[in-house]
Amino acid sequence: MHSAVFLIEFGAVVLALGLLGRFAVRMKFSPIPLYLLAGLAFGAGGVVPLGGSEEFIEVGAEIGVVLLLLMLGLEYTAGDLVGHLRTHAPAGVVDFLLNAIPGALAALLLGWGPVAAVVLAGVTWVSSSGVIAKVLGDLGRLGNRETPAILSVLVLEDLAMAVYLPILTAILAGAGWAAGGLTLAIALAAVGTVLLVAVRYGRVISRFISSDDPEKLLLVVLGLTLLVAGFAQQLQVSAAVGAFLVGIALSGEVAENTHHLLMPLRDLFAAVFFVFFGLSTDPTTIPPVLLPALGLVVVTTFTKIATGYWAARRAGIGVRGRWRAGGALVARGEFSIVIAGLAVSSGVEPALGPLATAYVLLLVILGPLTARFTEPLARRLTGGPEEPPKPRRRPAEEPDPELPHEKGELYA
Repeated sequence: MHSAVFLIEFGAVVLALGLLGRFAVRMKFSPIPLYLLAGLAFGAGGVVPLGGSEEFIEVGAEIGVVLLLLMLGLEYTAGDLVGHLRTHAPAGVVDFLLNAIPGALAALLLGWGPVAAVVLAGVTWVSSSGVIAKVLGDLGRLGNRETPAILSVLVLEDLAMAVYLPILTAILAGAGWAAGGLTLAIALAAVGTVLLVAVRYGRVISRFISSDDPEKLLLVVLGLTLLVAGFAQQLQVSAAVGAFLVGIALSGEVAENTHHLLMPLRDLFAAVFFVFFGLSTDPTTIPPVLLPALGLVVVTTFTKIATGYWAARRAGIGVRGRWRAGGALVARGEFSIVIAGLAVSSGVEPALGPLATAYVLLLVILGPLTARFTEPLARRLTGGPEEPPKPRRRPAEEPDPELPHEKGELYA
C-alpha cells in the first residue's frame, strides 16, 4: 500500500513538473519559479501536502545538486578556469563586493547573526548561469561582444563556489577556527590538485573513462561523480564541489558525450531539487519576509547591473553593450537555492529559507526582463540614440564594437 501511495504521489509530481516545464518553454521563461511554486503547493501548509514520497524526493534533490554541479564543471576546462582567473580576477572582486555585502548586511540588520550573514551573502552574490545562458540564446546575443565579459563573471562565480561552499559547510557544521581552516585547506588543495592534474593529464583521464557504449560511459561517469561527491561530503568539503571538480577533470569528446547523456537526468533531478526546496518551505512563512526580499531584489538588481557594466567597460565594450551586460547578470537561481538549502537543513534561521525562496522567485522572473529592457531604458534616460547606427563597411582591423561577432569569432 505504501509503494502504491509513493508511485501515485511521485508520478503526480513528475507529471506536474513536465506540464509546468512545457508551459514555461511556450511562454519563453525559466521553469525554475514554477518548480518552486509546485514545491510550495505540495509541501506542508500547501494545497496538496505529500506524505509517502518526501524521503525519495529528498534523495533525488541531493542527486540533483550533484548533477547540476557536474554539468557545470563539464562546461569548462582547467585551462579555461586558470585563464579566466588570471585575466578577469578584478571583475570577480567587484562582483563579490557589490553583491555579497548587501546580503550580509541584510541578515545582520534583521538580527539573524553572522552565520546567516555568510549564507545570505552567497544567496545574493551568485547569478544563475543556466537562466542567463538561456536568455542570451533566446535574445540572439551569444555572439555579441559583451558576452565574453558576462561569461567571465559567471565563470569566476562558479570557481569561487569551490572555495565558498566548503567554508559555508564548515561554518554550518559548527566547526571551530582550526577545523574550519583545515576544511578550507583541504578544499583549496583538492581544487588545486584537480586543476593541475586536469591540465597535465586530462586527456589520459578522459581516454581511460571513454567508452563507445553510451550505457557504460553513463554508469562510469555517474558512479565516479557520486563516489567523489560522497567522499567530499564526508570531508566537509561539500558534495557539490566534488561533482564540480569531476566535471572539470573530464575533457574533449568524453565531456561532450557525457553532457548529452546526462542532460535529461540533470533536468529531471534538478527539477526535483527545486521542488524539494519548495517542499521544505511553508508558504505561510513567505509574507512576513516579503518586504526584506523586495528590498534585496531592488538593491542587488542595481548592483548586478553595475557589475556587468563595469566588467564590460573594462573589456573595452561600447556603452550599449555595457548596459546589456549588466541587465543580463541580474537573474539568480540554482546556486542561490543550493546555498539556502544547506542553511535550511542545518537549522540556522527559520526565516532564511522563505526569504531565499521569495528572492529567487522574484529575480528569476525579473532577470529575463532586465536582460531585454535595461539597455533601451538606459538609452532613453541618458538621451542616447533610439536606434543603433546602421552598420557600414570597415577595414578588417577596425571591427564595429557594437555589432555581434561573426560565427566562430566569439572565442578567437
